[in-house]
Order: sequence, then structure tokens, then C-alpha cells
Amino acid sequence: MHIVVSGYYGFDNVGDEAILFSIIEQLRMVQPTIKITILSNNPEQTKRTYQVNAVNRRKINEIIQALRDSDGLISGGGSLLQDKTGMLTIPYYTGIIKLAKWLQKPVFIYAQGMGPINGVLSKWLVKYALNHVEQITVRDQASQHLLNQIGIKHMSTIVPDPVLGLDSSSYDHQWETADKLTQKFITVSVRDWPTNKPFTQKIASTLDQLVQDGYAVVFVPMHGEKDQRKSQETAERMTEHSYISPANASLEAKIALIGESNLLIGMRLHSLIFSAINYTPFVAISYDPKIDAFAALCNQPVVGHVEEDNWDDKQLYQQATHALDNEELRRMKLREIVRMYQRDARATPELALDTFFGREKRPYSNV
Repeated sequence: MHIVVSGYYGFDNVGDEAILFSIIEQLRMVQPTIKITILSNNPEQTKRTYQVNAVNRRKINEIIQALRDSDGLISGGGSLLQDKTGMLTIPYYTGIIKLAKWLQKPVFIYAQGMGPINGVLSKWLVKYALNHVEQITVRDQASQHLLNQIGIKHMSTIVPDPVLGLDSSSYDHQWETADKLTQKFITVSVRDWPTNKPFTQKIASTLDQLVQDGYAVVFVPMHGEKDQRKSQETAERMTEHSYISPANASLEAKIALIGESNLLIGMRLHSLIFSAINYTPFVAISYDPKIDAFAALCNQPVVGHVEEDNWDDKQLYQQATHALDNEELRRMKLREIVRMYQRDARATPELALDTFFGREKRPYSNV
């Protein structure tokens, strides 16, 4: 059994790498002997990190050979089919799907967040590609609605983000600085965003107040040097001392560190997901509808949007202190919600493998 996986992999984005890690782990739970080939921007690093095969996502000959030797293609997860980050994104990912179909391979769309899809060509490419795949799973109702709007005839199934299927109980960060903290601490995930609104100043002012209340503040960069720079910028706006955890730490270490904190204040979607799988309460700061959707899923607050002036440091501080004052109750309620989604996330690889082989023809599995 050999499956090719296409996504935004090999770019040192912790969120996307967490998705890949989750998909690989959960496929192997269902089928321990499965062979997996990743289309990666950094094939050697991907091979070392996940103990899989990997080929260069930019080399068409390698991609064709991998698909030809496979039993099918998984496209996802994450937000692949959108034209906000560049006009080549949708042509690339739909092109991989069409290559698989040209080679007569089944295609499974794995827990993708769809959109925005604004361009006429982008809509046509997505419609043309997805109307010919075997099965579509999406991570929210907005994605499902968008596919219906642009004319996708295939019925799609809503499934949780793959990362929600991870079991964080065995992860360890091994960061000595955090181990030496004597007080409770708050983790923070910030990212760069093009806006003239002073959102980092609002965050910094809130964090100063929380330090004065006796909490330590630890920034967790989720996307390498980019988030490290934004973390440093926000920390420099503070008058109180804070810490920045290693940007190059493993995703398991980032999950563990967030899990040890009393609260996460986060922008990055997967920082919120890391918080959720640890049952750690969070307060979200939105830059994209996917943030609002996930916070609503977990019944956690969104203080506001980075491009809006309808929130300030006082409101963020109130949200944070309310969560901290009710931490145990918030953890209990979050656990009740997330455990259901964890179970559902672990069922998605079953759907994928049934799509490729059919349950009656699938080789031996652990399930």
C-alpha cells in the first residue's frame, strides 16, 4: 500500500508540519505497513523528520513517478485551495490532483479549509479538479458552503482538523528556561499581518498587566524566523520581562510547552489547536475566518480582529483574566468538547483508506 501526500510541506511552518505529522501518525495507526511519499519543499528534511519517502514538490518528473508507483493521492490538509496567498497556489494543487487523475489514481481531499477563492480562473480550476475526485472532506461548514457555491457536485463531509487527533500526553519540550519558571505562565503566539492597526501594542500592554499580576509570559514562534521576529517585536514593546521559546523546537515541544501553560493568547490557528488538544483555555486574536470558526468550535473567546479598532488591551486583559480565574472549569468544558473531535479526527484516515481500497479489500490494519 503506497499513498502520496500533497500539501504545504517542507517550509518550516509548524501548523502545516503538524497537519502532516498527524496524517502520517493516524494513517500508520490504521495501517502500520503503509508506504507514504510526501511532496516536499525540503525532501531530505521531511524524510528524516517523519521516516517517510519524499520527493521535490517542484520537480514534475519526480512527482509523476511517485504518483505512478502509488495507490492514490491525499491532497491536504490545511488551506491549500485558496488564492489569497498567491495566484499560483490553486493552479499548483489542482495540477497535482489532475496529474493523479491523468494517471488513473484515486484522490482523497483530506480535511481542507477552502477559500477564499476569488478569481474566475481559480474557481474554474477548483470546480474542474474537485468534480473528478473520489471523496472530499473539509474542516468546516464555510468550506462546504463555498464548494457548493462554485459548483462542486460531489457531496463533502465535514471532519475535524487532523491535528485534533493527536495525543499530546507523551510530548515533552525539554526547554530548561520553562522548567526553571517558578510562577504560572501564559503562552503567546503572534504572527505578522499587513495592517496599520497597532495590534502588537495592544497585546504587549495586556501582557505587561498579566506579568504584574504574577504570570510569566512565553512567546511560542509557530513559523520559524518570521514568527520569532514578530515575537521579538512584541516583547520589545513590553515594559515587563518576557521569554521567547526556541523557534526551531519540534512541534511536539511546542505542543508540550503550550500544554504546560495556564492560558494561550494566540493568532496562529495551530497554536489554538495545540492549546485545545491539551485542554488549555485560549483567547484568540483573529486575522482570518478560520480563527473565528475554530474558537467557536471550542467555545473559546475571540477578542477581536487585527484589522479592526473594536478591541483594546483592556478587553484582551479582561478576557484573559476571566479565563485564568475560571481555569479549571474552562479546562473541563474544553476537554468535553475536544474529546469528541479527537475521536472524529482519528476516523478520517479510515475514510481515506476505504476510498483507495474499499474496506473489504484493505490489507491488515490495527483497527
